[in-house]
Amino acid sequence: MQRKNTPAVDRTIAPQQGSTRDGQPLSYNRAPAGDLAPWIARLYVTKVSAPADYTLSCGLFSDTAFIRIQLAGDWVAMPPAGEVRATRGAFYFGPNTRRMPISVTGSFVSLGLALRPGAGTALGGPRVQDYVDRVVPSAAVVSPSEVYLALFDPEGSPEDWLQSLEAHWRRKIHLRGGTPPDPVSSAFEEIALRDPSTSVSEAADAIGVDRRKLERVVSRDFGMAPKQVLRRARALDMASHLRGVADSAEGEEMALRYYDESHLIHEFTDLFGMSPRQFVTTPQPILTLALESRQARRLEALKRIEPGQSRPWE
Repeated sequence: MQRKNTPAVDRTIAPQQGSTRDGQPLSYNRAPAGDLAPWIARLYVTKVSAPADYTLSCGLFSDTAFIRIQLAGDWVAMPPAGEVRATRGAFYFGPNTRRMPISVTGSFVSLGLALRPGAGTALGGPRVQDYVDRVVPSAAVVSPSEVYLALFDPEGSPEDWLQSLEAHWRRKIHLRGGTPPDPVSSAFEEIALRDPSTSVSEAADAIGVDRRKLERVVSRDFGMAPKQVLRRARALDMASHLRGVADSAEGEEMALRYYDESHLIHEFTDLFGMSPRQFVTTPQPILTLALESRQARRLEALKRIEPGQSRPWE
């Protein structure tokens, strides 16, 4: 179940933040400032050049809620409730249970932040379970698009933009009391990143709570049951390995989380809508960008690399 072939690359587009050794696109992504880390998981800026009439069809599969600000490109997201179109604007993307189709025409610029599980609950924000597999304008749950778009100097660097976004959220968190997420959610988040083959009962024991409490807190703060969260984390790690944006030293361990090849194929196809082989042979630039950012966050959270340190796939 190891990755045997170099994953396909879309040569029509040109990522401005560079590529991996395999030619997969990279974004500028980093951990939040330390004072924001309890609520914010990751920040990113993506700039990609493409022909004006070229439509890139791909997908997104995220394990956290995101605020995504689209500055350029004609975007179409296809959540189950129906398509969402945008050129410029800010949107709240709920966590995904499965790969969500998404496409963009022309060159595109996107930036945003991932919210940690329980951040919305702690800050009196949206109930994440109400937004699973949904995309809504940011005004529905946080600040309206106009507020976000005004934060960014068009001549600013990606780091300038992220610092402006952090400053906005620093003010927002202060105004909402600055209560951190439930420690149970934070502990379960770490387990999902470290070893998603852990059973729900084992996770409850490790955290020191009974299973019913774990299920209640996780359902509230992740938007789905603990078993689903772990299944998704296992698939996202495997997808990262298949796309070449995971630590290759973990490849065998990630594969062994599945009973056998048929188990991998069944679960992967169910969640991603294609077999592992198709996933490797089909370019997945937007999804790969998201997977790379998640893996960088994962390795930093598990203290396997330091923030800012070169990543194994670079």
